[in-house]
Amino acid sequence: MSIIIQKFGGTSVANADRIKSVARRIADTVEDGHQVVAVVSAMGDTTDELRELAMQVSTQPPPRELDMLLSSGERISVALVAMALHTLGHVAASYTGSQAGIVTDALHGKARISDIRPTRIVAALEQGTIPIIAGFQGYSEETRDITTLGPGASDLTAIALAAALGAEMCEIYTDVDGVYTADPRLEPQARKLHAVSYEEMLEMASTGARVLQARSVELARNQGVLVHVRSSFAKTDGTFIRGADERMMEKAIISAVTHDSSEAKLTLVGVPDQPGVAAKLFRALEQRGVNIDMIVQNVSHEGRTDISFTVPRHDVDQAWEGISEVSKAIGAMDISRDERIARVSLVGAGMKTHPGVTADMFEALSAAGVNIEMISTSPIRISCIIREDQVSTAVRAVHDRFRLSEEVVMRAEHPQEDL
Repeated sequence: MSIIIQKFGGTSVANADRIKSVARRIADTVEDGHQVVAVVSAMGDTTDELRELAMQVSTQPPPRELDMLLSSGERISVALVAMALHTLGHVAASYTGSQAGIVTDALHGKARISDIRPTRIVAALEQGTIPIIAGFQGYSEETRDITTLGPGASDLTAIALAAALGAEMCEIYTDVDGVYTADPRLEPQARKLHAVSYEEMLEMASTGARVLQARSVELARNQGVLVHVRSSFAKTDGTFIRGADERMMEKAIISAVTHDSSEAKLTLVGVPDQPGVAAKLFRALEQRGVNIDMIVQNVSHEGRTDISFTVPRHDVDQAWEGISEVSKAIGAMDISRDERIARVSLVGAGMKTHPGVTADMFEALSAAGVNIEMISTSPIRISCIIREDQVSTAVRAVHDRFRLSEEVVMRAEHPQEDL
């Protein structure tokens, strides 16, 4: 029998009735002739509530103890799902990340999976038992401690298990019914996509689409795992994440507009334009575990330049400490921070073979009165930093300009004719 991994997010198991519904869906899949391994997140907002509780007793909770606390949410969920399956007449067993053989490095809060040793899961499947795995967690072989994998990492757990077990598919069940051309809360005309390539989904996840964690998409691409994003509350198909079909890439110029309002911009003013200055700056940020996204360095004037970059807003205080120290060491004239920015991105595998996309996007933003502060690109993405209060305007303007509510087909021999 083929193995299907089914991952259920926090909203899918938010209360007893939803847990029963999840158990019913798992049971239906088993009764259709598949072996199922389920990966479950903590109920509802449990992880956030546990984090808030930790902050009430300690302003700086030790990372080891915080992981011990946060990992308990998933252990509650998996036990309840297993109980619900027993009620339906199916034998099920719950497993923590460590019991499931998920081995990580020793970094608490952002651990990376180093190996999957699914001995107990395979044994359970052979015995006809449905394994229910706690997402988001593993254990460090080096320290023997429980670790957590970072926000949204139950997706990562599920895809890693799919790769290790050679699963036919990894189904990601969530509160939306697929991947859309834009956030439907901002653009009511957004259209659900039937399929998206790994590369497009990775760009979308990295630029604000909350459907899948970027690390999980990267793993799915590297391991060739077929992913199906679908609704926990409906039986309809959702969106398939898979390898690119080159013939389709010739037709689909743009897949989606994404946005992200969770970043901040930092600027060093009057930096000496000398070799090694940027290296010192970004090494200091790397040592504090701060991820850098967009970077812009202005043209040098009288031997000095300005360097601006964006970071996740939750890391802005650490980044500020880092650049405050470095600015003195390198002789920068001033530093500033801006936490009222947002990023709007256009993603599409076809844009690298169709000229004019950049101009069309900038014209759409200009016509809507949206000013661009920073720009970054990849072969299949254009990202712009704008003011946070203009996100809705920008998303709707770009979505409309590229007619993403329609399934526009671009013919290679006349790449601009449908725009």
